[in-house]
Amino acid sequence: MQERAERWASTMAGSDSGSGVTLAHADSWAGTGSVQHRSRSEREEAEDSTLSRLATRSFAAGNRAAAEQADPFRTCFERDRDRILHAPAFRRLAGKTQVFVFPDDHQRTRLTHAIEVAQVAASVARPLGLNVTLTEAIALGHDCGHGPGGHASEDALAPYIEGGFDHAVWGADVTLVPLNLCIETLNGIRNHSWSRPAPATPEGEVVSWADRIAYVCHDFEDAVDAGIVTPDQLPPLVKSRCGTTRSQQLGTFITSMVQAAMKTGRIGMEPDIAEALAAFRKFNYEEVYLRPESRHQADQVIALLRALVEFYTGSPDHLPEDLRFTSGSTQAQHSAVAYVAGMTDRFACRQGAVLLGWSEDRLPQGIDV
Repeated sequence: MQERAERWASTMAGSDSGSGVTLAHADSWAGTGSVQHRSRSEREEAEDSTLSRLATRSFAAGNRAAAEQADPFRTCFERDRDRILHAPAFRRLAGKTQVFVFPDDHQRTRLTHAIEVAQVAASVARPLGLNVTLTEAIALGHDCGHGPGGHASEDALAPYIEGGFDHAVWGADVTLVPLNLCIETLNGIRNHSWSRPAPATPEGEVVSWADRIAYVCHDFEDAVDAGIVTPDQLPPLVKSRCGTTRSQQLGTFITSMVQAAMKTGRIGMEPDIAEALAAFRKFNYEEVYLRPESRHQADQVIALLRALVEFYTGSPDHLPEDLRFTSGSTQAQHSAVAYVAGMTDRFACRQGAVLLGWSEDRLPQGIDV
């Protein structure tokens, strides 16, 4: 241990190259081959010449609610992607349910789901000549408005928000507002759900498809690993057109989207493969999401989150100082919803145990109280 620590310490200052730059490795050789670099504006010009006609172009600081100075090196959508990656709301997705509350080591969380959506979306956007960086920014941020406990949180919080609680709208209009993202990024996040209006950019449209493709495939894979379903149970239509493994299924759906766009110029999927995707999603709903155990878990989540909102609305002194308003007021209730929506599964359960005095059997399974 001491020897290892001393080796680490010996690299503290890096290595002197003798040419005016400090190197990470004593034997480093890497360079660009030139002392020239491309500015942000030059990169934007190059991007404009290579993207497809209707792809979204980067420009200066971007169109934001609050004006900013342009970055000397990064495009506006690169800055958006970076801000999302460093945001607490994005990190907290690691502790939020995708399908299983308190997943085991290999099951998805909202964070890994977002990363997989970004991969699927980029795999479609890149060959179509769309703006990959904007696509990734939308995909990484698309679920930042989700509450704990999966989609049950939307049912739980709906009574407290006029028009209901929609994680897509909440993410764009509440959770991510402090990041001052570009309107194109926020629009894609706000409208990624199919029940919402169509996104304003082709990149946002790609993410709408990528979200569905990713969760259908990986939710099924997690359910198989958990012993809930087997590949043999998939409908014949799905097995024959998409296969039974995640690799086969993702490859089929991504390829179909690219081919559909190459044939028609539209963002979508070939009808026979889209039919299989719909049948696949229906199977997941019936066999995974709506099974009795899932319904019971959802009921527990709804009861817990509503009890927490009521508690914080009536006792705002338990909220962070910047969220405190008069007890029982509309502002206090909105702050309570914002605070509860931002919680991870584990934190929400612990608050239920500590603040509400709930016993373990009233909480979603898997928490140590």
